[in-house]
Amino acid sequence: MPLACRDYFLGEPRGFYKVDPKLAPLPRYLSALGMTGMTAYFALLDVGAPKEGDTVVLSGAAGAVGSIAGQIAKLKGCRVIGIAGGADKCKFLIEELGFDGAIDYKNEDVHAGLKRECPKGVDVYFDNVGGDILDAVLSRLAMKARVVICGAISQYNNKEAVKGPANYLSLLVNRARMEGFVVMDYAAQFAAAGQEMAGWMAKGQLKSKEDIVEGLETFPETLMKLFSGENFGKLVLKV
Repeated sequence: MPLACRDYFLGEPRGFYKVDPKLAPLPRYLSALGMTGMTAYFALLDVGAPKEGDTVVLSGAAGAVGSIAGQIAKLKGCRVIGIAGGADKCKFLIEELGFDGAIDYKNEDVHAGLKRECPKGVDVYFDNVGGDILDAVLSRLAMKARVVICGAISQYNNKEAVKGPANYLSLLVNRARMEGFVVMDYAAQFAAAGQEMAGWMAKGQLKSKEDIVEGLETFPETLMKLFSGENFGKLVLKV
């Protein structure tokens, strides 16, 4: 049901579900306990299929999906490396979310960062950005690696043709696979996943960060924060 950007919606409540603000703050139902959390959970666990001891790399790691997926990977016993833009985001990943390392794509060479942080290669790559960063990680894949194509935000506003991966032959050489992900394929399992994630949050094992901007009139500028990489965690517009 398309709701667009509006102050309120009047109509039949089809496709909606009730949430309890006593159990969690309302923005949390738009992040870790909402579609964001479901995306991170199923894309990582079902498509990425991480095993204990695997090296998991995530792009857009300080964003809504990446930050949750990285923490889940840590819960599963993986070594987790986040790719994010800026020293503050990289510090957040390591000091607040418990990532094992971070690569600042705005201020260092991603290839060099991957060599430093992933000396044995990348077992699972959770891709949210596409483009040059996807190509860089493909060049560092370990044998039997899994690449999860969750998003490609670097390509969404391209005025020219979408830039595909040039290093795709690494999939062949390393007997790896690359698979796309659409969260609605898992709708029937959302409730069970939400319960498990809520349990992790109650134990302090999973943190959720929301970047809340107030005022519907700020929508155009707020939306662009997604493409400039300004947001920390889930970007929420408060009406």
